[in-house]
Amino acid sequence: MRRGEAPEHLQPAFEVAHLAAGGIFFKIEEFIAMRYEGQVFRPFSEANSYLLQCTIGCSHNKCTFCGMYKDRTYRVRSLDEIMTDIRMAKEHYGDLEKVFLCDGDAIAMETPVLVEILTTLYNTFPSLRHVGSYVGPQSTLAKGDDLAVLRSAGLTKAYLGVESGDDEVLTAIKKGVTSQEMLQAGLNLVDADINLSSMVLLGIAGTGAAARRHAEATAEITNRMKPRYLAALTYTPVPGTVLFHSYEKGDLILPDPFETLEEMRTIFENITIDGLKFVGAHASNYLPVSGELQKDRAKMIETVEAVIASSDMRHLRSEGARGL
Repeated sequence: MRRGEAPEHLQPAFEVAHLAAGGIFFKIEEFIAMRYEGQVFRPFSEANSYLLQCTIGCSHNKCTFCGMYKDRTYRVRSLDEIMTDIRMAKEHYGDLEKVFLCDGDAIAMETPVLVEILTTLYNTFPSLRHVGSYVGPQSTLAKGDDLAVLRSAGLTKAYLGVESGDDEVLTAIKKGVTSQEMLQAGLNLVDADINLSSMVLLGIAGTGAAARRHAEATAEITNRMKPRYLAALTYTPVPGTVLFHSYEKGDLILPDPFETLEEMRTIFENITIDGLKFVGAHASNYLPVSGELQKDRAKMIETVEAVIASSDMRHLRSEGARGL
């Protein structure tokens, strides 16, 4: 996102853009000449996108690990407000290549309204080539055939918080869907030719057999869903959330850094699809590992195994350097 002085008639604001998925945040503050309600969240891959706030909060907002929108009630902004923001962006930026629709679940909006927003964006910015959005599994399932309509209107990328392929984990974190429903939501996006980024959480199942079951099930749902991207983040307790209180009371035992790497290795070992871009560079992760499966599989496993075998914390990102 470009920096610069705002025209005098625009209300300046500080964007608080968290490189976030599944409640793991890395905070960046950047001056921009736009208006936002509350803190604004985006995936780290949308760092150069204009953030258009279409909804406030998340339509589900019950996940026990996530603190992103707990301070607000979900609502859809008026079309007049959104169109005004687009006009303001045109006046300030001139042209744009990438736009991200905020907040947590813009796809929950009525389809005709979303189509009007997408159409206006492409008509306003001649160079626009990408429009992304977080998508909730329930909202995605409710869209049905409308996903193809949204793709035709220009929605190019969706970020789905899968978190885990294990039903016990999904129930415990109150994701609101079963693994089969989550799978179907992802398949619907893929079938609509929307570029799908699946986001999963290392460490969310705790330790021991549950952690391995989580990793294996996450690999399995990925194999069946076939997203183009798999983004892994490491769960870190967020103060004020239900899961944070469980952690404080000792009901949730978190894996140590090397155990989270064992989960990552298990995922690599059990992914069988080809051409999957694995993104492990998020600031929450102890070891930034990225690559393409299957092409880079052996090297990725070798990298993780070498660090696990060393048991040397110096090979890991320090707690102070990790982003929350």
